[in-house]
Amino acid sequence: MAASNEQIVRDFIAAWSRLNVDEIVGYFTPDGVYHNMMSKPVAGQDNLRTFIGGFVKDWSETRWDILNIVSKGDLVFAERVDRTRIGDKRCDLPCCGVFEMSGGKIKIWRDYFDLPTYTKAFAPAKA
Repeated sequence: MAASNEQIVRDFIAAWSRLNVDEIVGYFTPDGVYHNMMSKPVAGQDNLRTFIGGFVKDWSETRWDILNIVSKGDLVFAERVDRTRIGDKRCDLPCCGVFEMSGGKIKIWRDYFDLPTYTKAFAPAKA
């Protein structure tokens, strides 16, 4: 039996801890979209690979803890805390992702979070 959309999203969230961009992008349809709500949507696996690779390249570690997950048909909502480390700096970022699924892949992922929480945590130390 094929994995449920909810399980696919759970597996996708777990995949981030391995920091393998190709694995992460593999969860998307070929024309899949990631819309980090503070910026413009990014579409297509090549563009996703570049975009995701750009911000995880400096990450030392990340673990995303699911707080709540609800699914109905091709929609999955996942409330989570993304716990990320860059060197000795850490950020625990509350997020909510909305996933539209198609054929066992992510067609659209919209992610909602407070960007300043992330940028302040990883800002260069002031002299």
